Amino acid sequence: MSAASLRARIRAEMSDEIKAAARRHLATDGANLSLRAVARDLGMASSAVYRYFASRDELLTALIIDAYDDLGAAAEAVPLPDSFPEQWLAVAHGVREWALANPHEWALVYGSPVPGYQAPADTIGSAIRVILALAKVVQNASLVGRVDDGEPVGGRLGAELQAMADTAVPGIAPQLAGRTMAGWIQLIGAISAELFGQLQNTIDARRDFFEFQMRGTAAWIGLR
Repeated sequence: MSAASLRARIRAEMSDEIKAAARRHLATDGANLSLRAVARDLGMASSAVYRYFASRDELLTALIIDAYDDLGAAAEAVPLPDSFPEQWLAVAHGVREWALANPHEWALVYGSPVPGYQAPADTIGSAIRVILALAKVVQNASLVGRVDDGEPVGGRLGAELQAMADTAVPGIAPQLAGRTMAGWIQLIGAISAELFGQLQNTIDARRDFFEFQMRGTAAWIGLR
């Protein structure tokens, strides 16, 4: 192994250790990360951490991209049944299971915004992976006539939905792309309500209630 390759491997391993320590802080401090605290956990000087992550925001961005990619990979790996409504449900359950297993990462990417932090554009590709996994279900259903397009949407919103459809799910009606995005937002809300305690003392059959919600979402989108 060349000296450059060795240095790159050591840097990658050290970056992973820093991120692992930062994830532990997510569990106790939320997204209020301190590079000084992370460095202390690793027995490092804070100045040493800055050699790997120039700022708290750069470390947050790395954690956010990792979370989005991990979630996206989980959604993409879900085995899909033949029925399109059941495919939507399968991906939705996969997303929920990931969130239950990684609640602090879910809170990082879908919880309250971190004060003073602005996510850079290089998070977008990772962020949309899970959305595209759901959109693929709707797109495939549309290609074989197993989804209702619904009424066209005009005005500025119609133009924006058309642009979104052309970019993310080419070939489907813009209003259908809009309903897919709205379905994703409903999915986020359902999972966040469960994780953040909104169902406490109300619903104990959490998985059944989630499926009840997502079946309604699939029907509202028009999948059949």
